[in-house]
Amino acid sequence: QTKENEIETATKDQDVKYKNKESTELDKAVAETSSDRAGVQEELDAALDYLSKLHAQCDERADTYEERKARFEAEIAGLKEALQILESETALVQRGTRRHLRSAAPHKLVA
Repeated sequence: QTKENEIETATKDQDVKYKNKESTELDKAVAETSSDRAGVQEELDAALDYLSKLHAQCDERADTYEERKARFEAEIAGLKEALQILESETALVQRGTRRHLRSAAPHKLVA
């Protein structure tokens, strides 16, 4: 029975050695994987940030009714102002030019 105890103790000691070694290797693997994940996460965050900036610049968005209405009203106001300017200039041009027909000079009576 003493021999069996020695064999069992030796076996268990070897098991403890291998388990400790395996545990150390797994801890190293976890540390490497964690650092790799952190690097990949940083890259992902940068890519997502860039993507959101691209969406802000490139995505077409539909104007709201209020924006379209305001733009339309501004355009109408500008056209009315242009029409008023053109009408006033036309009136000035018409007042400035007088059309004269050539008329014969009054006849002088020679006495």
